[in-house]
Amino acid sequence: MSEEKLNEDIPAEETDAVEEELEVEAEAVEELSIEEQLVEAKEEAAKNMDSFLRAQAELSNARKRFEKQQLQVYTNANADLVTKLLPALDDFGRAIENVPDTIHEDSWFEGIELVQRKLLGILESLNVKEIEAVGQPFDPNFHDALAQEPSEEYQSGIVTREMIKGYQIGDKVVRASLVFVAE
Repeated sequence: MSEEKLNEDIPAEETDAVEEELEVEAEAVEELSIEEQLVEAKEEAAKNMDSFLRAQAELSNARKRFEKQQLQVYTNANADLVTKLLPALDDFGRAIENVPDTIHEDSWFEGIELVQRKLLGILESLNVKEIEAVGQPFDPNFHDALAQEPSEEYQSGIVTREMIKGYQIGDKVVRASLVFVAE
């Protein structure tokens, strides 16, 4: 049987209804395809956003690491410079402590004291601080013990005397204090 013959046997109303059903089904399939595409696009957008956020976080972390490393290099360079200056500062201190009274009043001696104050000012500008020792509990992170000695003034384990001052930059010890500790 031919197709025309089949169409003649089926009333026109039924063929119109069938064609409408086919069109509705085709639209539904097309909508389903669009919805699937939309879901896939949303999933891909979410993946891309996640990748972007991860890359942004990695960049931020790398920037923080770089800044931390730069600060560490700066601190280490300052520590090296301070380590080289400290013996001269120690010598100034010993010289000033042992000046005879006759020289103490001379104006050139005031110049020597001024040089020492300038050196201390330079250290202060580099954020260098003296480590407190006398009267403090002995801490091997900040103090190097020369010996233990009996003391009526301090309890056992407390620093009694300081032979050489210790210094630190921030949390970094540049030079530990050389001390005596109470027995």
